[in-house]
Amino acid sequence: MELFNVYPLYDVTLVKGRGSRVYDESGTQYLDLYGGHGVISIGHCHPRYVEAIKKQVEALGFYSNSVRNPVQEALSEKLGKLSGCEEYSLFLCNSGAEANENALKLASFHTDRSKIVAFSNSFHGRTSAAVAVTDNKRINAPLNRQHAVQLLPLNDLHAMEKTLSQKDVAAVIVEGIQGVGGLNEGTTEFFKGLESLCRENGTVLILDEIQSGYGRSGKFFAFQHHGIRPDLITVAKGMGNGFPIGGVLIAPSFQPSFGLLGTTFGGNHLACAAALSVLEVIQNERLVAGVSDLSEFLIDRLKSLPGVQRVKGRGLMLGLEFDFEVAGLRKRMIHEKKIFTGGSSNPRLLRILPPLNVSKEELAQFAESLDELLKEEWV
Repeated sequence: MELFNVYPLYDVTLVKGRGSRVYDESGTQYLDLYGGHGVISIGHCHPRYVEAIKKQVEALGFYSNSVRNPVQEALSEKLGKLSGCEEYSLFLCNSGAEANENALKLASFHTDRSKIVAFSNSFHGRTSAAVAVTDNKRINAPLNRQHAVQLLPLNDLHAMEKTLSQKDVAAVIVEGIQGVGGLNEGTTEFFKGLESLCRENGTVLILDEIQSGYGRSGKFFAFQHHGIRPDLITVAKGMGNGFPIGGVLIAPSFQPSFGLLGTTFGGNHLACAAALSVLEVIQNERLVAGVSDLSEFLIDRLKSLPGVQRVKGRGLMLGLEFDFEVAGLRKRMIHEKKIFTGGSSNPRLLRILPPLNVSKEELAQFAESLDELLKEEWV
């Protein structure tokens, strides 16, 4: 049996990782500034992370949610304190798409409405409702198009007011910072206006922080740059540093009801041990506090490189927009400079999503290597 192709593959087989470095089967070292779509938040194989998983699997790897799970409880308490969202409750699942799926379902139950508003260039996952609110027709099957979804331009409060005033919208779902869509972000004026319109019209505000959360923007959640308070917050990716886990943070206005949400594997002992260790590392190593300094250091070296039109994003969620398509540049960065970067739906954008504990020396290595290639071929 052959594997079903999912992504175009680079001719690299990775077998080991340490910190911001990964290694192929021949021992060649690569600098990882993409972290497998922004998943690696505390570096590959962090000792505390490895020990937590090992200790848990030796004790109890899994049991269903029909019994109390003290690791779940510890994770929920720690996440509440570090994120500043202690009044929220936590539903645990297995992935970002599943988190968004459950958030949309919960919003529909809460409002007794079915219409959803999302945004141009959005990406929220590949499952049924999540892909329906994703702005990509190529991955949106006829089955998914049965959902009542309206896509609006980001930062257009007039269009939002006109749509929500009909009072038939269950939820607005928006990314803290658009990742796959090209590092686009709502303004503070837009986010505050959106929050106000949702409250006024009985619409649930869902913040997708799957890629932009867990400190990547320089605050625990990207929406915290704008001083708003969403109804539902979805998380995944950096939450488990590679171990599959996702979640929905649920505001107190949502009344719990047994059977409304459910999961077999979500919040299992092993996943929660991994996620708890991620939070412990983030706290003990003060990783969120260091993101802004690292970001400023990197942006200062990138903004004047040949061909760079602008640097987009925040913190360690950055995109370099060039005046040419970057597929060839990304390939050369891997094979010649041994550095992993990411792309997006914008073919001219190079995406940077390193671990939060990446060093300035590693960021400088990236900037110097990129500068060398740009001067050689594109200037």
